[in-house]
Amino acid sequence: MLTEQRYEMILNLLEENKSVTVTQIKELLHISESTARRDITALHQAGKLIKVFGGAVALEGEVISREPTVQQKENVNKEQKIRIAKYAASLIEPDDFVFIDAGTTTAYMIDYITQRNATYVTNAVLHARRLAAAGFRVFLTGGELKGSTEALIGTEAVGALQRYHFVKGFFGVNGITLKCGFTTPDIHEASVKKAAVAQCRKCYILADSEKFNRVSPVTFAPFYGAKIITDSIPMEYAEYKNIVKCG
Repeated sequence: MLTEQRYEMILNLLEENKSVTVTQIKELLHISESTARRDITALHQAGKLIKVFGGAVALEGEVISREPTVQQKENVNKEQKIRIAKYAASLIEPDDFVFIDAGTTTAYMIDYITQRNATYVTNAVLHARRLAAAGFRVFLTGGELKGSTEALIGTEAVGALQRYHFVKGFFGVNGITLKCGFTTPDIHEASVKKAAVAQCRKCYILADSEKFNRVSPVTFAPFYGAKIITDSIPMEYAEYKNIVKCG
């Protein structure tokens, strides 16, 4: 088989599955492991794919431009989101100054937050109401209320966040890829997330495993800009040290 034919078959496999292992290439093309690795390296250098430990991933994940409402999202992967939220809540320590982003997974955190000697800031009206009702000290950013996600957005929200200095921040996300980083559909919500990320000493992205290899229109932080808390780590991301699988 000619080299160009092998390259085409590898790229076709990536287009279908978004990721491929050296073993899969070896078995599909009936070539040696060393040849499979050389082909991956050559395609990586040509900018056709991204080489990862044990294989390769597509340059772009599935593009998701539509943004579901809170009601549509809250029961999707609920069990996984609760495990992630519970782990995230356990990271809050005494005297922490904490930002909690709008979102369904961050909302589940509130059921498991126990640290009362911490201060909380959020751009989600419902989050603030629940935290206050539970007796926590909470501040709500100003801004325009976005109906679909119940988040406060706009220049007032961004300006408020730029005055704070958070110890930890917990963020929702719509898509994660190596190239595009952490993405969300709305440019105004992305601006708020970006402003909050910049003010955090430690950033945590709360993401069920379905968020990997998806791309939404706007990047708010690079892939290495935060630690990811997830329920399952996809094979092609196994080598990256900024991903934590919750128990």
